Amino acid sequence: MKSLFATLLLFLSFSAFVQAQDIKFESLEVNYGSIDKGADGVRVFKFTNPGQAPLIISNAQGSCGCTVPTYPKEPIMPGETGEIRVKYDTQRVGAFTKYVTLTTNATSGTSTQLKIFGDVKPEAAPTPEAPKSLFNQ
Repeated sequence: MKSLFATLLLFLSFSAFVQAQDIKFESLEVNYGSIDKGADGVRVFKFTNPGQAPLIISNAQGSCGCTVPTYPKEPIMPGETGEIRVKYDTQRVGAFTKYVTLTTNATSGTSTQLKIFGDVKPEAAPTPEAPKSLFNQ
């Protein structure tokens, strides 16, 4: 009986391993660098499901209202790729570091944290026009 139980446990463990879904990112962080106020704040995190079962992303949450992620709502099949798009509000001047937390069914961990960072430069002050003289008209 112990032998049968051990064989069944081994089979179930192997089946779970073979059916595993996972998520592998090209990079877990994106450096915006130094960008202008009002610049395009969208950046993309690319990933793959290297597992043998569908990967499901059930939620993506930014660390504040200035960081808005969008993610695929449909399952990512084995071997397929996908994107998490993150939009940062570039109207906020100064250095920033923000996070997006993903909730998935990945076997490597059900929570993955993505990081964005950079520095939004203030608008350049307009240069004053040289005064016109009466002699240069």
